[in-house]
Amino acid sequence: MSPLVARNVRDLRLDRRALRAEQARVGWWRRLVKARMDLAVAAAAQPQPLGEGIAFHLPLEVGLDVPRPSQLGEVLGGDSHVDRLTDLRALDAQLARYEAGVQEALRTATDRLIGSLATDPAATAAWLTQPLSRG
Repeated sequence: MSPLVARNVRDLRLDRRALRAEQARVGWWRRLVKARMDLAVAAAAQPQPLGEGIAFHLPLEVGLDVPRPSQLGEVLGGDSHVDRLTDLRALDAQLARYEAGVQEALRTATDRLIGSLATDPAATAAWLTQPLSRG
């Protein structure tokens, strides 16, 4: 494999590594934003308290473990964040667009890497053992 092709392959591998890491980060942020939206909706539309209307159908030891409504409400927070839903949805849409761009860049880098490898398949094993570094 020529030095130019080897350097190009190494650079493409590094690009793919960076893009995969960014894809993982944006996925994490999207999960955080979606969880926050779920909490905002849950705080606004809290379910009915547990144990109401069924307490007499449960064994006593089970009925004693039902959390009080105040305990459940503390988990969701007392304040309603419904007004933040619009901002959270907009942020999620922006993150989705960014995520799609990162995924497309990763696909492009992968296609370029495959194309570079196809130019000299006999030398592929040699560079696979080399550590990745830009230095």
